[in-house]
Amino acid sequence: MANHHHPASPETHGHGHGHGHGHHHHDHGTKDINDRTLLWAIILNVGLSIFQFIGGAFAGSVSVMADALHNTNDAAALVIAYVARKISRKSADEQFTFGYRRAELIGALIQLTALIVVGIYLISEAIGRFFEPESIKGGWVMGISAVAIIVDLGTAWLLWAMSKGNLNLKAAFLHNLTDAAASIVVLLGGAAIYLLDWVWVDPLLTLVIAGYILYMSVGMLKQSAKILMEGTPEGVDLQELSQSVSAIDKVIGLHHLHVWELDEEHRALEAHVVIPEQSTAEERHQIRSAIKSLLATKYRIEHSTLELETADHGCGDENSEMIPGH
Repeated sequence: MANHHHPASPETHGHGHGHGHGHHHHDHGTKDINDRTLLWAIILNVGLSIFQFIGGAFAGSVSVMADALHNTNDAAALVIAYVARKISRKSADEQFTFGYRRAELIGALIQLTALIVVGIYLISEAIGRFFEPESIKGGWVMGISAVAIIVDLGTAWLLWAMSKGNLNLKAAFLHNLTDAAASIVVLLGGAAIYLLDWVWVDPLLTLVIAGYILYMSVGMLKQSAKILMEGTPEGVDLQELSQSVSAIDKVIGLHHLHVWELDEEHRALEAHVVIPEQSTAEERHQIRSAIKSLLATKYRIEHSTLELETADHGCGDENSEMIPGH
């Protein structure tokens, strides 16, 4: 289906191209953070993950390692955002006419696949611990979790300090607070093991944390894959969109309709629009403008490529309102 991805060009031969979509990249709210701050956040999270994995192995705690996986998720997301932001600064060229905005999605697929594999491993490990409990150093679990809480709160502070009203950054800040909460839960679990010798708490917490990671990862994996597969954006009904466009004055019908996402923030559309045979240049301009306005306001589609044609001088598929895949 790659043949429909052509760069915008001046309006010629009845084609109209929507501009103004730009080449901005979705970066999980990191565009207002300077590179140095983002690097520090990455270093803190990567360092914490390594510390937790080693400490969890030493303490014999799978829940600490599950929490390490949780923090690895954040570190990987920040690394992907950082690298993708660097890549996305490159302008569109003849090889990549839509720019490099999908670099982050490719990185996300790799990250999420790895997370799912490790998450499944931790769940199997936790289940095994229920049947064959192992000795766990509860004091070490508490110490490791305390360090994790401090680092999570420190990362949250770094993000908050740079937010300045940015909603995405505030969301990232809240996400780090949930990381701190997860570490607090592991800390309490360590206390239960240390004081009450409740070793079953460790695999139970592991199942909860790993289950949450798998749930989030599978959902994000499906979303990323759908964008890369050029699926119709969530909430866009092609039949309803076709009817809305056809309701515009002097629009007879719509076919060869494609709607896809360039990334999480940018949508694009391509369609053939059938109009009356006797249409002036001014009427064609008005029809095109009305369609583009509708697409932008109702469907958040800023980039659209419209081919205006008549029933007598069309592409031969005028009887088909929508032909996905053509």
